[in-house]
Amino acid sequence: IQAAWNLKTRALTEMVYVDEIDMDQEGIAEMILDENAIAQVARPGTSLKLPGTSQGGGPSPAVRPVTQSGRPITGFVRPSTQSGRPSTMEQAIRTPRTALTARPITSASGGYVRLGTASMITNPDGPFINLSRLNLTKYAQKPKLAKALFEYIFHHENDVKNALDLAALATEHAQFKDWWWKVQIGKCYYRLGLYREAEKQFKSALKQQDMVDTILYLAKVYLRLDQPVTALNLFKQGLERFPGEVSLICGIARIYEEMNNISLAAEYYKDVLKQDNTHVEAIACIGSNHFYSDQPEIALRFYRRLLQMGVYNCQLFNNLGLCCFYAQQYDMTLSSFERALFLAENEEETADVWYNLGHVAVGIGDLNLAYQCFKLTLVNNNDYAEAYNNLAVLEMRKGHTEQARALLQTASSLAPHMYEPHFNVAILSDKAGDLQRSYTAAQKSEEAFPGHVDTQQLIKQLKEHFAML
Repeated sequence: IQAAWNLKTRALTEMVYVDEIDMDQEGIAEMILDENAIAQVARPGTSLKLPGTSQGGGPSPAVRPVTQSGRPITGFVRPSTQSGRPSTMEQAIRTPRTALTARPITSASGGYVRLGTASMITNPDGPFINLSRLNLTKYAQKPKLAKALFEYIFHHENDVKNALDLAALATEHAQFKDWWWKVQIGKCYYRLGLYREAEKQFKSALKQQDMVDTILYLAKVYLRLDQPVTALNLFKQGLERFPGEVSLICGIARIYEEMNNISLAAEYYKDVLKQDNTHVEAIACIGSNHFYSDQPEIALRFYRRLLQMGVYNCQLFNNLGLCCFYAQQYDMTLSSFERALFLAENEEETADVWYNLGHVAVGIGDLNLAYQCFKLTLVNNNDYAEAYNNLAVLEMRKGHTEQARALLQTASSLAPHMYEPHFNVAILSDKAGDLQRSYTAAQKSEEAFPGHVDTQQLIKQLKEHFAML
């Protein structure tokens, strides 16, 4: 069981939440008629749904922890890129917060509500603007007023239908020659999940006026349609017209990172820093990559750079503590984690810090302290699958087999994408003589991580047992 001791660490730097809309696809007939449908079996290296098929040889889950959708944890959190959705509503509600990258689908559009400023908060006497009484045709004929009204309806009121009606009337009044309105119509279509219609609007707007924002919106559409190669080509064409544009280079780096091509992603992030050496996302992602490449000293330099730039939050001190620990700078480790606990804004962040403190305790050989840290992790976040797995290993060391089995079952149900709980259950069952359960768990472990040598050896050993029977 020692072979699968989960020594993963969670490096989270600067969370960016980009909201998303999920699209239901029910039945084969509907998929045939739905032009937004995504191919179920994509060619290797062309899909974000199967990131493990990348040609770049992504990092192993044994070295770098993965999210629920199978992608390695990156330096920046971007929920909208997670294409691997939970298969059932029950699983969605119980979704593990692996690096806070997999929110339940029920909250997908929650961030769209009330993005307005404090000056526009609804008055006690009634709303700031009563949308139901507006004559949209009248306002559409006043271009300056129409644009301000559209921004209010779309961003503050989150009324996509009325915003789309106003944009359609305004672009008609402008005789379809105003690129700005075409972009707004495309944004409405994107919010409604009509990606092909949004694509047409953005392409039409690009023909009239070449803008970086329009390229970024069009790339978002292609990513939602699971066409990362098309999005990459679009970004590269954009770079020919806007050389050195940071947002386009960063977009390319994100896509390569999502496709598990970490080496290429790091190169593009370095290109970003050549143009803008204060780009927080690029510094964080390069630092995270160095950390998981067994170069904590170099990662420490990047995180110290973020600290010098004024980034002062829980995630940064968490990462500094981990880098100091693995770089054997023990004098700074505990003070960094202490500062991270002080700056934690919610229980999930606190749980991450206690989890990492548990690994520090394991590293110095204090297993009682490690046990307490993992327990505190579960106090703050009861869905922390990695903590359940590590507690199970500690219980097994104490000889508490049944408690260890219960903890491992909890971990495997919370995070079926992790291979460690399944492998530990297989080892535990094999020692207890329950070969059938051991074989089933080993198969699940192999499915989660096909390249795990210990799992393959266990399956081979079990097959020899079955052959003898």
